[in-house]
Formats: sequence, C-alpha cells, structure tokens
Amino acid sequence: MAGASADASTTVKATAVAHRACNAAPAGYVSCHALVKVDTVGNDFVSRNVRANVNPAGYHPLDLQKAYKLTPSLGKTGTVAIVDAFDNPTAEADLAVYRKQFGLPPCTTANGCFRKLNQNGAASPLPPTNVGWGEEIALDLDMVSATCPKCKIILVEASSNSFASIVKAVDTASKRAHIVSNSYGGGEFSGSNTLASHYAHPGVVQTVSSGDSGFAAGPQVPAVFKTVTSVGGTALHKAANARGFTESAWRGAGSGCSFAVAKPAFQHDTLCNKRMVSDVSAVADPATGVSVYDTFGVGGWLVFGGTSASAPIIAGVYALAGNAASMSDAAYVYAHAAGHLFDVNSGSNGSCGGTYRCTGKPGYDGPTGLGTPNGVLAF
Repeated sequence: MAGASADASTTVKATAVAHRACNAAPAGYVSCHALVKVDTVGNDFVSRNVRANVNPAGYHPLDLQKAYKLTPSLGKTGTVAIVDAFDNPTAEADLAVYRKQFGLPPCTTANGCFRKLNQNGAASPLPPTNVGWGEEIALDLDMVSATCPKCKIILVEASSNSFASIVKAVDTASKRAHIVSNSYGGGEFSGSNTLASHYAHPGVVQTVSSGDSGFAAGPQVPAVFKTVTSVGGTALHKAANARGFTESAWRGAGSGCSFAVAKPAFQHDTLCNKRMVSDVSAVADPATGVSVYDTFGVGGWLVFGGTSASAPIIAGVYALAGNAASMSDAAYVYAHAAGHLFDVNSGSNGSCGGTYRCTGKPGYDGPTGLGTPNGVLAF
C-alpha cells in the first residue's frame, strides 16, 4: 500500500501522449518529473510478450549510446547516487530484469554494485512506499544503467517529498558519490535560496531535471541553482543522416530566467541577468521515450519521458567522463561545449517572441541549453 504523501498520487492522466507519475506538489514539496506514455485510449503503454529476442517499445541502452556517441566499454566509470522520495520495494529486482534484457552486467547488492539507503544513509528503516515515485525510481535506475553500465549505483530514498526530507537525502548522497542525479522540482519561490547550499558540494556534480511544464511555468528549484547542471529535454528521432538521429527542443522542457539566483560566471546569455535554465539536455519527450521496467506500478515494460529521463542520462555521461571529482558546477561544460555537444536548433517549449529563452537556436537556448552529448569530452 502506497504511503501517504503530499503528492498523494499514483498517476494522473494529463495529456493524450503521457501522464504524470506524480501529482503537482504544494509549496514546500517537490514533484517527480517522470512522464509515462499512454496508448490511444489513455492507458499506460505496456509492451507485452517481451522475450530475450523481442525488445520492448521505447529507446534501449544501445539506442542512447549511439545517439550520444557513448562508448561505455572504453569510458571511465564511477558511482552515481540517485535521490528520490519514498521507497520502491521492487527497485533492485526490476533493475535486474532491465539489465538482463539488454545484456548489461548485473548490478546488485550482493556484488557491491547497488545500494539502497534512507535519507540518513542507513539501509533501514526505509521510507513508506509510493507508486508514482516508484516509477520515477525505476526510470532513474534504468537510465543511469543505459548510459553507464559499469557504474555503481546508490539509491537514496527521502522519507517524503518535502524539501526538508529531500535536501537531507541530497546531503547524504553527496557524501557517497561524485555525481548525484535529481529528477524532481518545485516552482521557484521567495526564500528558495536557503536550500541552495545542499546542492553545493565541492567535487560533486548535481544533475537536475529542468521540469516538464515548458517555458510559461518558469524555472524550478533545484534546477535554478547555479551550482547544479540543469538538464532540459529534447525529442529524439531516428534519421537517415550521418549521426543516425535528429533532435529538437521538447515542448515540455522547463526553461526560464530566475528572479532570485545570481547569474553564474559561466553563463553569458543576454536576455536574462540572473541564472538561466537549462545548461544541457537529452531525450525527454515521452512520444520518443525510453524503455523502463517497473513492476511496482502498472507492471512490466513501459515507455517513459520527462526531464526525469534526461537528468540521469546526463549523470551517466558525467560518470563515463570521469572528471566529476574536480567539478562543483556546470562551468566545465560551458568551457568545453564546442564540438562536443550536438547543437539543438529547432523546436520550442512556449511563447517568448521567438527568442532563445524558449526556442531551439544555434548555440545556447533555454529548453536544451548548450545541446546534447556528442561523446563525453564536454563533461
């Protein structure tokens, strides 16, 4: 039985394409950014009769590795910590199915690859369960696995989706890994800067999803903090070109100009005199979503999107690059973007007079930042 929470939901139907895994959260709480693709009648899009030689719908690890020019077998590996709220009791078992399906090495508690901790860093007691956040957890685990199959993974589960609990989990995760993936957020609010120190740990990269409500909703916390790598979203399509894929800004990707957070020294865009979201991006459109295995929710192979997909993808890329221990923000990416990111220069996530704040443009733009990974040299 799912534990009570401020977002107290399992799933909520939102569009003809996808529904949110978590309800919108009230002030003082965060909502996960996972979106679950639905079929033509509004039910979760579930792949059935999946076997060893029959893969589920959605992009697979090899697709993502090809799209972003990643070579996991040659890259450096490390540990990625994932911060979420509540407990998914089937997380490790479901991760095993995902990794076996796609030929990835096992990542288990027994072999030392996987650990699940509460917000205080202990293996027990674990938080109450919540189906929506459980779907988020499954997505995060699978996307880190897809981009960095040899990485160790620490799942840190906050006791609730309140900021008070979440930041404790972030502090715990930041003591145990050089890369922390955060796929949640809440609207920027007066006083939100009081939380910023929890996302500012020297030698720790924080990847944070930018949100799924487009430009009009404005930037979210913690994506707006200047010490994080804010991760926007794209629509990723296979194509008959040299890369094999094309990308455009996803209409749901969060972007915007902060009203409170000072502009970091590494940002130089001209229409925002404070922190601009986002920095980089990866696939997030549920219509071009990723395969995820989860039996705590509907059960089985689902297709997910949202910037909850792009944030752990980028976390895995940072791990492959192996430089996170020398970083504390996104400055390195801005300094090394040229030639090492795919520029996304089409699509839009709202109305902003055609400016870069909500429109895919050559160079920097809000929905996709500097672009998507073209190998690991920008990280």
